[in-house]
Amino acid sequence: MLKKYFLIIFCLISITTQAQFTVTIKWLPAKNTVTGDTIYYNADRKLTWADFNGRPDAASPAAAVTESGFGYRMNMNAINNRMEVVVTIFCYFDIKKSWVKKDMDTQYALTHKQHHYDITYINACRFINKLKNTPLNRGNYNKLVEKIYDESVDALGIMQDAYDSQTSNGRIKKMQLAWNKKIDDELAALATD
Repeated sequence: MLKKYFLIIFCLISITTQAQFTVTIKWLPAKNTVTGDTIYYNADRKLTWADFNGRPDAASPAAAVTESGFGYRMNMNAINNRMEVVVTIFCYFDIKKSWVKKDMDTQYALTHKQHHYDITYINACRFINKLKNTPLNRGNYNKLVEKIYDESVDALGIMQDAYDSQTSNGRIKKMQLAWNKKIDDELAALATD
């Protein structure tokens, strides 16, 4: 009988402990989208050629380069046997590593470069959705967030490569138009989520 009571108490403690673990997933607040050499993604702020301050690579066949990515910060707060993990996601454009060659700064090329940044944002949103749909707990959150992030970065690379490959870096106008629509449709769907 005593074993039965200990088992019940142990189960109640386990349930209580699990119930006191929360994960909050959020975007970095975009109060100021430009900070130093970084522009944080904001759907209302499109890139301009003035944002491309890096030194062009003369040996590169590219007319311009968009250096963008996404990341996360994870903070843990533990108070009175309660644990909260806050995962803050951000999508960024690196001003100093992004560049354009002289006389290559056309609106058409800028749209291609903006869409590279948009692809980064789309994959950051997919990362968030995967996190939100993953049962995270005290024992797995650290490893799973890192695993999902690595998978999302790999997916970003694949999508960026497909974009450049299928459009021939924007030179195949018909494919560029198809990708423009695909990206715009995905952005519109994200705006309604």
